[in-house]
Amino acid sequence: LGMATDYLRFEGISFMKNVHSTEILKSVCDEFVVRDGDVVILSYPKSGTNWLVEIISLIHSKGDPCWVQSVLTWDRSPWIETIDGYERVNNQKDPRIYSSHLPIQLFPKSFFNTKAKAIYLIRNPRDVITSGYYFNKALRCVQNPELFEEYFECFLPGNVPYGSWFDHTLGWMSMRGKENFLIISYEELHQDIRASVERISQFLGKKLSSDELNSVLKNVSFEVMKDNKMSNFSLVPDDIMDHSKGKLLRKGITGDWKNHFTVAQSEAFNKTYQEKMGELPQGFFPWE
Repeated sequence: LGMATDYLRFEGISFMKNVHSTEILKSVCDEFVVRDGDVVILSYPKSGTNWLVEIISLIHSKGDPCWVQSVLTWDRSPWIETIDGYERVNNQKDPRIYSSHLPIQLFPKSFFNTKAKAIYLIRNPRDVITSGYYFNKALRCVQNPELFEEYFECFLPGNVPYGSWFDHTLGWMSMRGKENFLIISYEELHQDIRASVERISQFLGKKLSSDELNSVLKNVSFEVMKDNKMSNFSLVPDDIMDHSKGKLLRKGITGDWKNHFTVAQSEAFNKTYQEKMGELPQGFFPWE
């Protein structure tokens, strides 16, 4: 399918041309120096990254919402592999917080010898497809799939920005069990946000009082985030995103894929999932 024609290809993976450059992607991988105090938010796109950025920002400010209400998401936690984000991260003061959708093989090599803390956010890939379809429709910088079916067909083999969900997930899962690496799912955040925030703050070594924790919880609700201009992507420039066609924070639910997948798509998906993820133990992911 011709979705990838206006993408930049780097190491066999598609990236968006006006957001990325080969030069920055190379420097991130080979030259960027990860520091021991860094906190890195890792995910495949459309897994709930902005929600996690908000949670971590609020843990960082001990529940005080001033920071998340006055500073944009991508300034608080820049995407390290974007042209803008790379510069922002390099100008950040310690302790730095930054995000990345990069697969493990393109991530800064320096990370693997540090004590930097990384959190990998995973989400039911069926919901990732559904969310990605709506988000891509609103992006002006990519050739947009008109039909859900087209996007679905591109997604399975990984002909979408950042490549295959399956490869991305298996790659980062190899870090499982390392003490500076936490895996959390979008589904867990939904099922028990309090326990999840406690787990994350413990992992980051940040002790929150019960008042601070309650303030974090209040400010990370979908409703509050949707109304926060700093977090809802409404300030993304119009040349990048057509705001009439889609929002970043669309529904904030789990299982929306059931409203979109046909029986045939469900079967095709399950077949690929089995082929790619078959060696993981059954019940490994919360959506299984």
